Amino acid sequence: MVHYKTSEEIELMRESAQLVSATLAEVARQLKPGMSTLDIDAIAEQFIRDHGAVPSFKNYKGFPNTCCISVNEAVVHGIPNSYIIREGDLVSVDVGVYKNEFHGDSAYTFAIGEVPSHVRKLMAATKTALNKGIEKAVVGNRVGDIAYAIQDYLEKERGYGVVRELVGHGLGRNLHEDPQVPNYGRRGSGAVLKEGLVIAIEPMVNLGTRDVEYLEDGWTVVTRDRKVSVHYEHTVSVQKGKADVLSTFVEIEAAEQQNPVLAGAVAQ
Repeated sequence: MVHYKTSEEIELMRESAQLVSATLAEVARQLKPGMSTLDIDAIAEQFIRDHGAVPSFKNYKGFPNTCCISVNEAVVHGIPNSYIIREGDLVSVDVGVYKNEFHGDSAYTFAIGEVPSHVRKLMAATKTALNKGIEKAVVGNRVGDIAYAIQDYLEKERGYGVVRELVGHGLGRNLHEDPQVPNYGRRGSGAVLKEGLVIAIEPMVNLGTRDVEYLEDGWTVVTRDRKVSVHYEHTVSVQKGKADVLSTFVEIEAAEQQNPVLAGAVAQ
């Protein structure tokens, strides 16, 4: 069942989504080699609680932490642990917050220090694909139009692997609502997009094969060929003419540029 939001509810969701963005920016300010992924998780949880919200992911279907932190070949749903971040790692941080009875959800991939140019290009292309999907999130289009825009750019134009097993989703009072929002599909297919629909659009893109598998922890999804993967996500409100992006990367990108470990990692 699809839950459409009023303009007042969308503003409450914007507050939640902006807090997610601010949390990711705080992570960007502190991220450096030598930290564990548990250290990152603690920073995010403290920041969220200090701002009057609670982590959406913690204890959700048994997930033990605030963030999903996925390193290198991990695509999504990595459980924070004692892994020590090293120069050259790719670290994807996915965060949700619950505030004012609504969830916000966003994800961002950070490059730690120097990474190869082909990895920087993958990161930049995934961000571009996210924006291409957002451009299609307008009244009268269909879910398949978002999906096709992402897939066409990443697979046909760039030759990357777009993950099929995991998708974006509706968002609101529940962390996951209808409809599902795949990153692959046919134009003109799927549910019609109507005003008041809020969705999480989140391309998960592999440098190599699109095939993935689960680790023994039952959560962490990794690329089958163990090549790196990238993940970006925005909370988006469907509107007439132009989508309204409730989360933002502006503060995160500014923090990246101010952190010597992250600055310049993403190809502009």
